[in-house]
Amino acid sequence: MGSDQLPERLDVVAVAPHPDDLEILCGGTLAKLVKQGYKVGIFDLTSGEPTPRGTLATRKKEAEEARRILGVQVRVNVELPNRVLMDGPEARFALATQFRRYRPGIVIVAGGRTPAASPDHLQGQLIGEAARFYSQLTKWDERFDGTSPYRVPHLVYIPYPFDAETRHWHSQFVVDISDTIDQKIAAVRAYESQFDTARFQKVEHLIRSTNGFHGARCGYMFGELFALPTPIGAVDLVQVVHGSKGSLAPVQLPGKDHPPMG
Repeated sequence: MGSDQLPERLDVVAVAPHPDDLEILCGGTLAKLVKQGYKVGIFDLTSGEPTPRGTLATRKKEAEEARRILGVQVRVNVELPNRVLMDGPEARFALATQFRRYRPGIVIVAGGRTPAASPDHLQGQLIGEAARFYSQLTKWDERFDGTSPYRVPHLVYIPYPFDAETRHWHSQFVVDISDTIDQKIAAVRAYESQFDTARFQKVEHLIRSTNGFHGARCGYMFGELFALPTPIGAVDLVQVVHGSKGSLAPVQLPGKDHPPMG
C-alpha cells in the first residue's frame, strides 16, 4: 500500500504485543473514545499464538469480536512473532509503517516490566517508542512500504497492572470508564480460548479491583490509569484541578462522610 492509497486517518492508536492485552489494560477508554466520536485503532504486534489454549484462526476471530464489542473502527495485526518478540530494526519498520499509514494523533503504548509474565510486554514498549521515532525518518521510504514520513504528535503509556516503574513517571492521569466498564469486561470475555470460566473470574476480579481503585482516587466508580514520562502542561490551573472530576459527584464510600482523595 503506497502513500497514495492511505486509509482514513485515526485519532488514537493503542499498541500492545498480544490480542487481549489492550482490552484488559484500556478497553474502557478505547470504547469511551469511540463514543466520544474519535476514530480509534488497535495494533496487535503479534497473533498471540502459539498458546496452550488457542489457534491462529481462533485468536483472529476472538480479536475481531472484541473489536466489535468495543466499537473500535480499525484493528491491525503487525504480524511480528509471538514469544520471541524483540525490539530491533525490522520490528520498528513494521510498526512504523502502520503509523505512517494511519497517521494517528496519539499513540498509546502498553508499558512496563512484567517479570512474572511475558517478556514480550517490555519489548512491545520498546518497539512502540522506537517506531514512533522511526515513523518520521526521511530518505528511507523503501523501508516503510513506500509510505511518507509522519511524526506522531503524542505518546501515552498504559501501564501493566503490576508494573512499578511507569507509576513513578512525572505525570499520571485517570480516565473515567464508569460507563464503559461492562463493555470492557465483555470484550475480554470474547477471548474464550484464553479464559475459561475459572480464569475469566480471576481476570474480571483483577479488572474491577484495579479499575475500581484507580477510579475511586479521582471520584469515579471505575477508572484506567495512564502515565507520561514528562509533566503535563497547562494554561488554566482551575480547569486542570476541576477537570478530573468533570460533572460527577465524588464517590461516597460506605460509612464515610468525606470524598475520596483526588
